[in-house]
Amino acid sequence: MKNISIALDGPAGAGKSTIAKIIAKHKNLTYIDTGAMYRAIALKILRKGIDVNKEKSVQDILLVSNIDLEGNDIFLDGNLVTEEIRTPKVNNFVSHVAKISSVRMKMVELQRNIAANKNVIMDGRDIGTYVIPNATYKFYLTASIEERAKRRFVELRDKGFDTTLEIVKEEIKNRDKMDTEREFAPLKKAEDAIEVDTTGKYIQDVVNEILQYLK
Repeated sequence: MKNISIALDGPAGAGKSTIAKIIAKHKNLTYIDTGAMYRAIALKILRKGIDVNKEKSVQDILLVSNIDLEGNDIFLDGNLVTEEIRTPKVNNFVSHVAKISSVRMKMVELQRNIAANKNVIMDGRDIGTYVIPNATYKFYLTASIEERAKRRFVELRDKGFDTTLEIVKEEIKNRDKMDTEREFAPLKKAEDAIEVDTTGKYIQDVVNEILQYLK
């Protein structure tokens, strides 16, 4: 039987990861956190102090990097980095790394290999348009910039980071701009994707809405 694949795209703070994890449990699917994969590479580049404008240096790092996903955890070169990749420093840097074509090609290769052999739900920014364009189901999650900023602010505050709502809002605006304007596989809604606006909705309401389509 053909494997089932669900693509869940959308901008930062739309609720993709949270929703994807819950649906994965409901439907017994493998959850692929593509954003975490990019964050892991971004973290390594930050640690090494590599200039992202020097693509050859970035390519060299890719050749000696190993990324593994186990449940909700992500490992970089065998080390757990689940919490470290969610810091504001990585948040503000990851889009610079994600727009590099060689990075995206490497990540997409890994993601497609996983999707080819398992029933998966995968969230990101170009899943339905580029990574798995023939996905069984495609959804595009969105929300107002105010709502997305508030969610991210609460998340960072709860983790002990010192920031403000206005700073987070500006960071998300910049992230949106970079994601939608990058040359290679930009963020956009697939023509055949179902759009779900999560503004003002409880998580379970969004989950139930998507599950109705999956029936």
